[in-house]
Formats: sequence, structure tokens, C-alpha cells
Amino acid sequence: MNFEDLSFDPRIQTALKNKGYVRPSPIQEQAIPPALEGRDILGCAQTGTGKTCAFAVPILDRLIKIPPRSTDKQKIRALILTPTRELALQILESLEDYGKLLPLRSGLVMGGVSEFNQVKMLQKGVDILVATPGRFIDLVWRGHADPSFLEIFVLDEADRMLDMGFLPDIKRIIEMIPSTNRQTLFFSATMPPEIKKLTDTLLTDPVNVAVAPVSSTVDKIAQSIYLTDKADKLDLLVWLLKNHDNKMSHVLVFTRTKHGADKLCIKLRKSGIRSAAIHGDKSQGARVSALNDFKDGSCRVLVATDIAARGLDIDDITHVVNFELPNEPETYVHRIGRTGRAGRDGTAISFCDIDEKKYLRDIERVIKKQVPVIEEHPFPMTVFVESKPKQKQSRPRRPFQPRQGGGGNSGNRPHNNQGNSGTRQ
Repeated sequence: MNFEDLSFDPRIQTALKNKGYVRPSPIQEQAIPPALEGRDILGCAQTGTGKTCAFAVPILDRLIKIPPRSTDKQKIRALILTPTRELALQILESLEDYGKLLPLRSGLVMGGVSEFNQVKMLQKGVDILVATPGRFIDLVWRGHADPSFLEIFVLDEADRMLDMGFLPDIKRIIEMIPSTNRQTLFFSATMPPEIKKLTDTLLTDPVNVAVAPVSSTVDKIAQSIYLTDKADKLDLLVWLLKNHDNKMSHVLVFTRTKHGADKLCIKLRKSGIRSAAIHGDKSQGARVSALNDFKDGSCRVLVATDIAARGLDIDDITHVVNFELPNEPETYVHRIGRTGRAGRDGTAISFCDIDEKKYLRDIERVIKKQVPVIEEHPFPMTVFVESKPKQKQSRPRRPFQPRQGGGGNSGNRPHNNQGNSGTRQ
């Protein structure tokens, strides 16, 4: 099947052709036809499978063919909720690419930036709104956004929403939108019980689409593991980057913590490697700047926390490096899925110290294969005893002692000037 075989607006066909789209991915092939018919969709697919196009094309096609329910330009017709700002920006970019020949307006509201321009945009009116949950709720409550005539609702990366604590916000938003005569497109990489319960209340007779379950890794990604000591990881990373300068040209490095990402980025720069860091504590401007530098090649290495594991959509990442193994095996799959995209080959390299061996076993159990170990490198593991977890020591309580001169008001200043005349003794 080609995109030309799918019956949607020829202007969208032209836009897709200009983007080089010929054959739909499995998720697109299965989801687009029923979505064009107005059916609810329950899609289980990890990132990198083409989900954005799978819901963006039907939204554009249906909104251009069906008259709006309200003539008020401030009434939103389609809402796409997504967990991260990076993913929201990329969805908006895709909508603008696919719908650039259509008279439809798309917009974005998200936290971390000033709301001034967002409110101004909503006042002018948008047909399709991409939003992160918190900012959207705030704008609705203050009367700047009106979803009461919503025709299409998309919930993307639902399990990621759950992980980030957005489930209460999602439930509030569901209460704001029409409960009937609404098409819902629901996508999630995994289906934990809370998400399954949400789908049961949100979807009506959905078409189920399951592609590339989370336990499967992309076949074209070459995976390897380096057993090393925690103290040697930085030197190992620098050695790899400097000895594979031509091959490791666009490298995404994952750390567990925000502080760790900043620290690693600084050390890489000191070693002469162009690097940038991205995580939740960075301002939106800094995050966008880092992404743009990474995309255009100004920086070679992007150091990220797992906020980027499902939010980044960059086709030419040559390598993913797990500087620290995640303690959730599914996160490993999402991380390495950032490379090997759009039919390209990719490489995933992981560092494992003795305390992370248990994480490696869990990962191999989930992906149902052993990750090949690279034996020959200058920083082999020398520590073979796991470190003991640090125990928090409680400080002993000091006995209560009333202050002198309190006059029965211990801990307070005396109410008279006796013994406190104001002159130095």
C-alpha cells in the first residue's frame, strides 16, 4: 500500500509527497483508514513507528471536509495532548508540514514559556491545538481556551503521561470536553492497568492497532555493552568519541539525573567535545536552543535525561549511549529507539558498572536476547563487589533547654529591659 491508495484530501497527498512519504508505516497503514471514517482508535505503539502521521493526517482530512460545529473562531475543533514540550513542538511542526496547503490553523500551548503569545493565538482562533496538560487546564479555567465544541481528541504517549503524574490532569480535561459525538485517538507504548481503565471509559467501539510492542527492539539497531567501573565511565565515553570521530557524529547520551546530565556535559566540553544538555530544569529557550544545535550539527553530543526518551524525533541520530543503565527495562527500549529511525541503521552502546548488573539482567529478560559484551577496551571493570546502599543517619535530638531570662516564656525574648539595657557590657 502507498499513501496514494488512501482516500484523503489531495492537498495532504501533495504535502506528504513533498516530504518524501511514499509507503505508510504499519501503524499508519492500520490506523489511518478507520480514523478517516471517524472511528475511535486504540493504538499500542512505541515512538519511532510513525504515530504522529497516523493521527495528524486523519485530523486534517476530517476537519477540512466536515463543517465546524460552531462559527466562533475561538472554539477548538481538535485537541492533541502530549506529555512533553519537545514532543508538542514536533507534533505542531508535523501538522504544519502536512497541512500547509489547507486553510486550517494549528497552535501550541505549553508550560515553561510566557503565556502571552499563547493567549493571543487562542484569541485569534485555532482549529487544532497541541497542548501539554497543565498549561491547557490553566487556560481553560481562565477562559482563554474553549473545548466545549471539540470534535477530535488525541491522547498521545498515555503511559508517559501516567509516569509523569499527569493522570489527574487528564481526567480533569476529559470532564471539560464533549462526552458524545467526539472521535478519540488514543496512543500508548504500554498498557498498564490505569491506562487500560482510562481507555474503557474514553473510547467507543475502538479499532485496536498494535505495532512493535515495547519488549521488541528495532532489528536494525546494533546493541552492545561495555562492562566498566562507575569512575571510568567518562573516560570511556571520551575514548569512544575520539576514536570513532567519523562514525559517532550525532550522539544522544542518557543519564539518570538532571545534575548528572549537566555535569557530564561540562566535562565533555572540557575534553574538546561539542556538547549540550537537555532536561526538565532547563528553560524552554535553552531546550529549544540545545535541540536546534544538535539537529544542525553545531553540537555533536546531546546529553539528556529520560524526558527526551519519548519526546525526541530526530532521524539522523547515529548512536545512543546509555551512560547509566535505566532501572526500568522498558525505558531502555525507548531510549535506544531514538536511533535507527526512518529506515536507517543505528547503534546503541551501554555502560554497565557492578551496581547496574541487575538492571542489565532485567533488560535482557524483556528484550529476550543477550546484549553483546565488548571485551577489548582500555577501561575494563575492576570492581566486582556491589556497593552498599547508603543509610540515612538520623541526628540525635538535643534535650530542650529554656533560654535564660525567659521569665516563663522560654524561647522568646524577655518582655522587659531588665538585664538588657542596650549598653554594651
